[in-house]
Amino acid sequence: MELEGDNTVNEIIESAAGYWDMNAGAYVLRRGKNLLRGTATVADMGLINDDIVELIPDPEGGSLSAKGGVHLQDG
Repeated sequence: MELEGDNTVNEIIESAAGYWDMNAGAYVLRRGKNLLRGTATVADMGLINDDIVELIPDPEGGSLSAKGGVHLQDG
């Protein structure tokens, strides 16, 4: 997935969920042990080319069990 420094976590989740035809509101991104949420941007989080984050069900209320990986590539 190609991202810009100003892309937010919400935009990433919406894009990935749309690609897999899932409900974006039921998911969060995880990088290692850290959950990534909200309006933080790629630049804010220090994500760099080839970082890997996971799209996982929201542990605070996500009801779906699907899991997908997102491999970041800065554009």
